[in-house]
Amino acid sequence: MTWQQIAADKKKAQLDAVPKDWLLNEADLPKQIDVSSCAHSSPLLSPLDLEITESSVSVLLGNLASAKWSSLQVTTSFSKRAVLAQQLTNCLTEIFIDRALARAKELDEHLKKTGSVVGPLHGLPVSLKDQISIQGLDSTIGYVGWIGKPATENAAIVDILEELGAVFYVKTNIPQTLMWLETFNHIFGRTTNPHNRTLTCGGSSGGEAALIAFKGSPLGVGSDVGGSVRVPAAFCGTYGFRPSYHRIPYRGCANSLQGQDSIPSVLGPFSNTLDGLTIFMKAVLSKRPWLKDPLVVRKSWDEDAYSLVEHGGPGAKLCYAIMWDDGFVKPDPTVRRGLEITKKALEAAGHEVIDWKPHKQAEIGLTTLKIWASASEEDGATVAALTGEPLVGSMDPEADIWQKRPMMAGPLSAYQLWQVQKAKRDLREEYLDHWARTVKETSTGRPVDAIISPVAPYAAPPHGKSGNIFYTIWCNLLDYPSVVVPVGAKVDPVLDAKQPRTEFYTEFDKQNYEKYDPALYENAPLSIQVVGRTMEDEALLAMTKIVDDALQATAL
Repeated sequence: MTWQQIAADKKKAQLDAVPKDWLLNEADLPKQIDVSSCAHSSPLLSPLDLEITESSVSVLLGNLASAKWSSLQVTTSFSKRAVLAQQLTNCLTEIFIDRALARAKELDEHLKKTGSVVGPLHGLPVSLKDQISIQGLDSTIGYVGWIGKPATENAAIVDILEELGAVFYVKTNIPQTLMWLETFNHIFGRTTNPHNRTLTCGGSSGGEAALIAFKGSPLGVGSDVGGSVRVPAAFCGTYGFRPSYHRIPYRGCANSLQGQDSIPSVLGPFSNTLDGLTIFMKAVLSKRPWLKDPLVVRKSWDEDAYSLVEHGGPGAKLCYAIMWDDGFVKPDPTVRRGLEITKKALEAAGHEVIDWKPHKQAEIGLTTLKIWASASEEDGATVAALTGEPLVGSMDPEADIWQKRPMMAGPLSAYQLWQVQKAKRDLREEYLDHWARTVKETSTGRPVDAIISPVAPYAAPPHGKSGNIFYTIWCNLLDYPSVVVPVGAKVDPVLDAKQPRTEFYTEFDKQNYEKYDPALYENAPLSIQVVGRTMEDEALLAMTKIVDDALQATAL
């Protein structure tokens, strides 16, 4: 059987897994590019379905625990909205709603019989990026060669979330190999951005971000080795969190570059409200995940850190530093405006905001790419050879599927790789000292509390046009936790008009400037990321809440 037929059969099986009365006729599907609010006019969703799916995680959990809403009802509502999201954005891979409804019924019966919840996530639907293994289901990560090879056991995070009371119902689309900032593969196709379907949703957790943005899931889990949670979260206007290395268990997940341990991929949550990210972290850490994954650090949720005891304590004035650009590629006016909105909001809330001096950002990015490229071509080719499918060489919809992917580095000997890893260590040490020296620039008596930076030098671009990862990848090499926050605005052709420039940092900077046209980014959300130091996950979530609260206060 050809790889094309294997892929087609898998896609047909996916369609067959959807309840037939939830599928809309082609003629009834919306045709506009912005489908983010189409649920409100869909015959598929009742007023109760809409109320449930537009509630925050904390509200959902409260109503589930009190039995105001049954898990069966909540799971059904999100399942219907997820299926609608699939029909409009193509964001799903595995769909297993019957299995989810059976689990929801069991949870409802437990609550009725005992009067208590199974755990802090009792009855909550949770979506998962395709690579997160669930026993009995495929985790293809976009490889045709991994079709029909279901997981024999759950990933550690799946076991933990189930113990906490979560209900799984869908897995979400990814790019082949995962190592892309967009989402397309030969099995499930291309996922689009619900705010503008001519724009990318980002990647590699692109299906997750598109589903969350459409409100087809209240809480999702993605992964991030170079920006794969944060880029799609920013492009789709959701919240997303990249935790520090080894806080959340990764054991049992399918992946590319297995054995590349110098810059580990990490799992992190998505949600439409910040509380979802914090609830996820507290709940998972409560289950002592180091007992299920030997790489997880033995570090429980730190309430003192969340209370900002090392940052002046609750209610203290904080100092945020804004990285306006990285000295390599200057962001578009859209991105600059998102940073300016954030600065004004924080200053209005009484906090100090200074400029961040970037430090070797390009060198950090290039060092990361060298580590990835040391064996990534062989890694991908080995799996693709199972069926003869081509490795995706471009995310451009018009590109030849056999086009070879351009690499910014090549294979390395073990000794050469050691030298790059040594350079990585040196960069981490330098950045630690660079951050510590900011104590001389703040009025708080402390170094900068957190950095605010772009997520990319552009808002969500058209398909095939996302390639700059230097605004996220620095956090992966340095192991800085970071949270993406939507600023509550979208691209505006007037406010974000192109500004004249004659000097450029690099040829990449010039190319980015020349291709900028605000009309191409119609309706794209504006987002920023808040960055903390290694293992300051709890403090970062608290400092991000201050940013989020300030943005929402200025929006009123």
